[in-house]
Amino acid sequence: MPGEDAREAARTATGAVEALPFLPELPARGPGADMLGRTLGMLVELYARVEPSGWRFGDRPGRDTRRARAWLGEDLDALEEFTQGYDGVLKLQAVGPWTLAAGVELKNGEAALSDAGACRDLTESLTEGLRLHVADVRRRIPGARLVLQLDEPSLTAVLLGQIRSASGYRTYRAVDRQVVEGGLREVIGGVGAPVIAHSCAPEVPFALLRRAGVAGVSFDFELLTESDWDAFGEAAEAGTALFAGVVPGTDSRLSDPAGSVSGVRALWRRLGLAPGALGRSVAVTPSCGLAGASPAYARAVLEHCSKAARSLVDNPE
Repeated sequence: MPGEDAREAARTATGAVEALPFLPELPARGPGADMLGRTLGMLVELYARVEPSGWRFGDRPGRDTRRARAWLGEDLDALEEFTQGYDGVLKLQAVGPWTLAAGVELKNGEAALSDAGACRDLTESLTEGLRLHVADVRRRIPGARLVLQLDEPSLTAVLLGQIRSASGYRTYRAVDRQVVEGGLREVIGGVGAPVIAHSCAPEVPFALLRRAGVAGVSFDFELLTESDWDAFGEAAEAGTALFAGVVPGTDSRLSDPAGSVSGVRALWRRLGLAPGALGRSVAVTPSCGLAGASPAYARAVLEHCSKAARSLVDNPE
């Protein structure tokens, strides 16, 4: 979300979304409030600090770790204030193990992705940290049914060997798909809540994510190609929740809500899927995060998505 005001972001995240309020992230506050920094602050017995090249693991918690934890606490306090007595679904989010491994450096300056042992340690630490995070939110908001979103925008690049090394002159070797799946399965099985995997990159590996145990997949609908259609249809038929990113995440002119999901309807028909299942299977979201939007547009987009999702229920055809 845009801005730096935790209370205002929590007010919007709980008031503008009918079915799925969420814990906002406010990266404009700086390192530690960004996507990677927030998740690094949740790790257990692993610590990171900001270097000129980005986030790098260190030996002990420092200023950046303390800042990340303090901002998360501030955001949770604000969320708790606006969810008193709430008893519906509530979404949390964190960076998944493979995007984290691709985005954080070891002491030698190379990404954690370059070291299989470091990836295993990171996955284990992340699983425990997220388990504690989920438990904390459950204590704060006891009526909420929690869902955790794992942000994995680098997942496809990890699978294809497209993550660049520190020098930029080569790429790291592709990680075996079974290893990737196993790491995701460990996190998904250990956090204590259903997991949605999110990627705004092309070629989202729907089948791999389903095998790993996700309850849903969130993706940029505009990036789907014909080669993705079968995987999309199989996920829908298997009961996987599909979070279709169809609304721009930066300030744009919004069409009518029903028009925003016309492409989703068309693909659903093309695949021969049951019309009545459309509204139950597909949620409507922004194409990616809203941190680059104005506050007014961010709120308008969330309200727009809720109306567009309702149109899929009311008029599936």
